[in-house]
Amino acid sequence: MNSPKPAIVTQAAVRPLPRVALLLFCLLYVLPGFLGRDPWKNEDLSAFGVMRALAVGESDWWQPGVLGLAPDAPGWLPYWLGALAIRALPFLDMDTASRVPFMALLGLTLASTWYAVYHLARLPAAQPVAFAFGGEASPRDYARAMADGGLLALMACLGLAQLSHETTPEVARLAFGAVMMLAMARLSRGGSPWAAVVTSVLALLALLLSGMGWPAVWLLAGWLFLSFGAVPGPAAPTGAQEGLDRHRAALLAGAVLGLAVVVLSWLQGWLPEPAWPSPRPGGWGSYGRMLVWFTWPAWPLVLWTLWRWRRQLASPHLGLPLWAVAVGLASSAWSDHSDRTLLVALPAFAMLAAFALPTLRRSAAALIDWFTLLFFSFCALVIWVVWVAMQTGIPAKPAANVARLAPGFTAEFSLGLFMIAAAATLAWLGLVAWRVGRHPQAIWKSLVLPASGAILCWLLLMTLWLPLLDYGRSYGPLARRLA
Repeated sequence: MNSPKPAIVTQAAVRPLPRVALLLFCLLYVLPGFLGRDPWKNEDLSAFGVMRALAVGESDWWQPGVLGLAPDAPGWLPYWLGALAIRALPFLDMDTASRVPFMALLGLTLASTWYAVYHLARLPAAQPVAFAFGGEASPRDYARAMADGGLLALMACLGLAQLSHETTPEVARLAFGAVMMLAMARLSRGGSPWAAVVTSVLALLALLLSGMGWPAVWLLAGWLFLSFGAVPGPAAPTGAQEGLDRHRAALLAGAVLGLAVVVLSWLQGWLPEPAWPSPRPGGWGSYGRMLVWFTWPAWPLVLWTLWRWRRQLASPHLGLPLWAVAVGLASSAWSDHSDRTLLVALPAFAMLAAFALPTLRRSAAALIDWFTLLFFSFCALVIWVVWVAMQTGIPAKPAANVARLAPGFTAEFSLGLFMIAAAATLAWLGLVAWRVGRHPQAIWKSLVLPASGAILCWLLLMTLWLPLLDYGRSYGPLARRLA
């Protein structure tokens, strides 16, 4: 017996977000933070040092390091990608060239998240209730609107901004984890199971080469187990039994290939020795606070999803991302770098958050809008006030704080950066005016302000505050003074 579905969605509520606007959101999120800055302390700078050493022949490609010292973050593939980009793009500065693959990896993360939500939302169990006289959302339009919401939820997560714009192995793990999730989502919907399984195993290999270790193994093992009992979706080949047999045969082959990858990784030393978790460093209170801000605003929506869809938790559209969240929480809880370890689970948080959208009450959506409006407007105002203080010395207190925190820093006016920041701020005001206006409701509409607010504040930091951040977080100013 099928459990009743909580999603009641009309065709009018699944208008797609304009593709130009969605692509512009992605570009404005990806590019700032990768362009125009120096390598930052500590992990970003350390990773760049390894890539540079590989590119100029100062390090062995099978034992990356600097001056014989192993990198701070384990992994081979991210360092190889950065070093190859330095060699392939000699007309760029080394640090800029090394970031090009990581721009692509962040873009791959965003694209994989969108398509994963799309395929999961096309599953029959995830579709909205059919109306007696028609008028419900069509499956394709509903899935596209849900995917738009999932992508907006990911870009809105506060913890994604800084860590995803570094040249570190965590960005590679984020991307390949999202690719693996996309492959399993495609598998759950039907179609060619072999392509999905091979993609998943290759993503596992990439995760192990990026230093993720045992959590990557548990991630794929759990997804294969969950998918084995699932019936392929409507895209499966004609003949239910034939499709089920192909589905399970591909999963068994994937399990064998995955085991072979694990054994190979063990023999090559890509997997650490299994060990019992050590006591939580820093206490559970600090971990809880990190979890709240790092996954905001996705986590309240995730809790709402789990409550409203509680009778469908075994369905792949919830079970697959829920397992990724569980693995991410478990592995980050005992990690010395909890935020970096949890980064790989953010796409899964966003996917679960997306399924809250068709069940949100208007009052809840209005609360999200007003909180987001106040929070990000206040943050943007603070960034502008501090920038004005750096340029003019007025207000005096912010200027004194900058002088105290960054002694010796001298602000210089950049017309280009100012114009970009001003245009972004005006666009934010326009979005706010559009959101509070009377427009037809769309299920992704309540996440437009959270995502655009996060993009605005990140862009303002990477324009107005970029000289200050470079001064405090890199060795570039010191090197230029000594030169």
